[in-house]
Amino acid sequence: MLGDILLVTLQGELHDGTAEQLQQDIAHRIAHSTTTGVVIDISGVDIVDSFPGRILADIASTARLLAARTVPAGMRPAVAITLVELGLTLPGPHTALDVDRARELLGRHEPAGVSSGAQDGP
Repeated sequence: MLGDILLVTLQGELHDGTAEQLQQDIAHRIAHSTTTGVVIDISGVDIVDSFPGRILADIASTARLLAARTVPAGMRPAVAITLVELGLTLPGPHTALDVDRARELLGRHEPAGVSSGAQDGP
């Protein structure tokens, strides 16, 4: 944890069982802490197939439902291409080139679930 940001670092190949456990662990950690943001550092991941790719998208969706924003960081071009080819998108508008930029993005935006739309008033 870096303040209220959970930093998850992935290295090597993300196997199916490991990916499922990761998703559960992150959801549990968000639900039982003051986490408002999750940075998933995937700079150590060379390639993903459909299942781990979907798990990454599911982690971001789950975090959002638990009022935390997710910013993937350090995505390699091959991983980005694979996610696009598989038709997988990550919820939220941002990814970052590295962990520091991801933390900056999380620090600049409103918490998940807060609308920046019209204000209440007359």
